[in-house]
Amino acid sequence: MIKADRCGRQRALCGVYGLKPTYGLVPYTGAFPLEMTLDHLGPLAASVRDVAALLEGTAGPDGLDPRQGGVEPAPYLPALTGSVRGMPIGRLVEGFRWPGVSEPDVDAAVEEACRAFSRRGAKVVEVSAPWHRDGPDIWAAIATEGAVPCMPWGNGLGSHWNGYYPRSLEAFFARAWRHGTNQLPPTVKRLLVVGGYLWREAHGQYCARAQNLARVLRQAYDGALAQCDLLVLPTLSMKATLLSSPEASVLEYLARASGTNQNLSPFTVTGRPAMNVPCAISSGLPVGMMLVGRWGDEATVLRAADAFERQVFKPPAPPRR
Repeated sequence: MIKADRCGRQRALCGVYGLKPTYGLVPYTGAFPLEMTLDHLGPLAASVRDVAALLEGTAGPDGLDPRQGGVEPAPYLPALTGSVRGMPIGRLVEGFRWPGVSEPDVDAAVEEACRAFSRRGAKVVEVSAPWHRDGPDIWAAIATEGAVPCMPWGNGLGSHWNGYYPRSLEAFFARAWRHGTNQLPPTVKRLLVVGGYLWREAHGQYCARAQNLARVLRQAYDGALAQCDLLVLPTLSMKATLLSSPEASVLEYLARASGTNQNLSPFTVTGRPAMNVPCAISSGLPVGMMLVGRWGDEATVLRAADAFERQVFKPPAPPRR
């Protein structure tokens, strides 16, 4: 199990399968939060079947996480039929060709994956959701200003909810971030500085505006998904990059760390199920295709992913050590 945005980056860069479930389907109890409306946990595995099995074992209410509700678990393994015949699939045009970010071979690989779906009987159409390009900014406001009351000031848990409070985690983080700040990565330091400044000066207004716009973003995807069962786009717009060198500046580090979320973060905001499916190898590096479904419809996402794995592309096994 791994958190949503980190899962999105790792699954695409490493060539493995990973699912960010519908918000609230899998309990978040005991995991360290970022911001309670953005937090998801989902399975990461070597095959679609393993993802489905893990989801069956973890989905459903645990009685401790009040974020759960409005979505019911289902048997997911029976959905793995190996067929997409007759399935309407939408190529989300705004997910491709991000200016200054998208790598042509990544876009080309996912476009070829769309054609592969079509050759296997799916009905692939182009769909548009212009608000998708604003999704990363909506996410950034919530994840920066909105995370401050929960993560640093709330000692990792926040308040004003009736879920389970792991007190040992709260006590550890309260000590750690106050007395070991120099050991925190630059991304967390940026959150503390920028998010804290925004709360003091703007009093939560950017987060509030972003949360209101999140409803508009959800409606945009609902409109696109009214035309198809799934959206298809690159998981990441680029392949894996080199690790930052010790000599890299803080700005370079931050750009590497946060410059990959263009297609991932909007679906973290809207809570739709989204799955990485390895679809190609380019220059020796994995390329990931993302399948996004309707609220609570993990079964359709897994069905399409399974068909692609069986009939089109199965990622090579990692070398034995």
